Amino acid sequence: MEKYKKLYKIDDKTIQANLIKELAEAKKDKNFVALLNKLNISDKLACNYTSKLEKTNCELQNCKNCKSLSACKNSVTGFVYYPKVLNDKLTFEYRACSYKKKNILKKKEEEEKRNTFPKEILNASFKDVDISDKKRAKVIKFLKNFLDNYNKGYQKGLFLHGNFGCGKSYLIACMINELKKKDVDVYMMYFQTMLTNLKKAMEENTFNELFSEIINTDVLVIDDLGAESITSWGRDEILGNILQYRMDNKLSTFITSNLNMEELEEHLSFSNFKSDVVKARRIIERIKQLMVDMEMISFNRRN
Repeated sequence: MEKYKKLYKIDDKTIQANLIKELAEAKKDKNFVALLNKLNISDKLACNYTSKLEKTNCELQNCKNCKSLSACKNSVTGFVYYPKVLNDKLTFEYRACSYKKKNILKKKEEEEKRNTFPKEILNASFKDVDISDKKRAKVIKFLKNFLDNYNKGYQKGLFLHGNFGCGKSYLIACMINELKKKDVDVYMMYFQTMLTNLKKAMEENTFNELFSEIINTDVLVIDDLGAESITSWGRDEILGNILQYRMDNKLSTFITSNLNMEELEEHLSFSNFKSDVVKARRIIERIKQLMVDMEMISFNRRN
């Protein structure tokens, strides 16, 4: 600022006079004046933030005539650039509009409806992870690396298998909860519960909507694959189509299982007591295309 004033030979009085003039011009708009009154901002304070306050006023007027999120004209869709008085200064932040708040609430309600995980998993955090267990180090490193590089392009997910209770779901939930903070669309569910929900959706004529949500989510976690009683419908129509779609569209996918690849292939080979090795192998090949195979053997933390 000092260099600028010397270069253009502008003194503080001139600058202040220009700021007052800009504010006076802005106050010709009755909506702008109403905003100052609502915030209880003095002219002395307002003249230092005229352009930013004008942006707030403009975005608030956009909101008055807005019909939906898709019609939003503001600089950040669904948000208003709004001021807050703090220690005789103004700080500006983006506040969600009514449509955005409803959208967030609806998304949260839908997530709660489909959630079948215990509270421990829902609140999973890397800060609570036992890092003294060296057998988990490789998995933790993979998940943190996935997080760090999420916005840099497509990454393969993880086929994480190991013994009961070693913390497979918990560790992936740590990553999922961090992605949620970044507003990434994620979907994590027990495979058996997913099948049950899809069957119910068929009865309620909402199957296409639910299935589309599952296959299109940014990051999908199919938890505990191999624990279900396999059927040809669950294997071919659901699991097979999910994996094929996400493989074609390069969408990150994770699977946890107590079975390794060979054991899972054997499990998937039997549908209604009929051997179907080729279809099971096709599923395994899709998993290999989408995910890195990693084993984690550790003590049973559920005990």
